[in-house]
Amino acid sequence: LQIFDPPPLLYVRGELLPQDRLALAVGGSRRATNYGREVVQALVPELAAAGLTIVSGLALGIDAAAHRAALSVGGRTVGVLACGIDQIYPPSNGALAEEIIGSKKGAILTEFPPGTPTYPANFPIRNRIISGLSLAVLVVEAAEGSGTFHTVSAALEQGREVFAVPGSIFSPYSAGCAKLIEQGAKPVTRAADILEDLEVPA
Repeated sequence: LQIFDPPPLLYVRGELLPQDRLALAVGGSRRATNYGREVVQALVPELAAAGLTIVSGLALGIDAAAHRAALSVGGRTVGVLACGIDQIYPPSNGALAEEIIGSKKGAILTEFPPGTPTYPANFPIRNRIISGLSLAVLVVEAAEGSGTFHTVSAALEQGREVFAVPGSIFSPYSAGCAKLIEQGAKPVTRAADILEDLEVPA
């Protein structure tokens, strides 16, 4: 309700709780590298265990890794779809969506009516919901021109904090993070960097 052009309604499967207002969006490359996955495993379980609900897009790569890392410690997670609630994209993450719902540790949601397929234009629309549900956005890994930048732009418009993880200067999948840090995103090397900034007890 606080964002520009808020959705008139959201379709939800699973459960949303008042505590989910304490949320962090986590995103990055669909072609996650070993480094990106290791970063997720190093940061997200601690963030989820501290009480942050992990919000992401249920996509391949960093998104799916973030959802799974939250669930691995009994944390909460929310997946925001770019299609109808009766569809999962990519289909290979169907089991992950059902795990989120069945574990009673979160929800999947969308503003698109049932039956809506996944169009490329839906992703930027969806991404404003990911940032809108969250206090801040963490970019784990992203190439220049990554779709993750749609989420970052929405976050900045909404007054959300943006964090980025530094990476190898030799990796094209860290070039986007380097650019974000250059432009003022806060660099993150440990979960405490985020917890302290958001004033969440570890």
